[in-house]
Amino acid sequence: MQKLLTATALTAILASAATAQEIKEFNIGILGGENAQDRMTSNECFRAKIEAELGVPVKLFTPADYDGVIQGLLGGTLDYAWLGASSYAKVYLTDPEAVEVKLTKQNIDGSTGYYSIGFTHKDTGITSIEDAKGKVFAFADPNSTSGYLVPGAELAAKYGDLKTYFGEVKMSGGHEQTIVGVANGDFDAGVSWADGLGNWEDGYNSGAFRKAAEAGLVDMSNLVEIWRSTLIPEGPMVVRKALPQDVKDKVTALTADLWETDPECAYAVAAGEAKDFVPVEHKAYDGILAARKMQEGT
Repeated sequence: MQKLLTATALTAILASAATAQEIKEFNIGILGGENAQDRMTSNECFRAKIEAELGVPVKLFTPADYDGVIQGLLGGTLDYAWLGASSYAKVYLTDPEAVEVKLTKQNIDGSTGYYSIGFTHKDTGITSIEDAKGKVFAFADPNSTSGYLVPGAELAAKYGDLKTYFGEVKMSGGHEQTIVGVANGDFDAGVSWADGLGNWEDGYNSGAFRKAAEAGLVDMSNLVEIWRSTLIPEGPMVVRKALPQDVKDKVTALTADLWETDPECAYAVAAGEAKDFVPVEHKAYDGILAARKMQEGT
């Protein structure tokens, strides 16, 4: 019996070691939305924890646009990313077997959604989308959920072709660029994202406004909210499906426990205050998938 137990234990150890050796490194993709250095800084604590857990080098990648992360996941060069719902839809519609959805952010009030927020500088005199007619309006990125897909669809449904409704429609390149651009007068108005909880003056509890305000890039008292979308499902944290199961399990468990084990790190990763990272299923994004299909004419 002792020999059998020893052999069983040895087999388990060897199997574990073999699994660990199946990956040589682990690569995390960080969506655009703020400058590359800030993205690296915000996620460094998370990177270090994953590296310690997996025992292999872990690297952060901050492509210039959303499509860089999407293509990295599709091509197998990225192993993990926190995607927006629209970016996830793009990945899934291109290759349903590329990634698995695992977790999403849960807000302080228990909800798992956020809003696209239309805004302007207080000196423009714009107080509504109607006032913004004929003005320069900024979206973030074609693959952004709150920065393009949802606001573009909802505004077009009410106001018609946005390229003719607004004087000019621009893609800023990311949420931070939109916020700073509106604050500096480069755009008359634009959209970005927030959980819509807490105070506007703080940039709400979490989201791009909160990140920009805390970084000292904008004074929220100079900006005015002029529009809000319907609730958007919070994007999923995904892992590459082809990864060994134990790797996927370890990364998911570590992330799910982050608010309990290291709230400061979780705050940085979540772009502000939140309650937890909780399980989510593919079906939560059925509506976004349908909208993306319609946008792409598929």
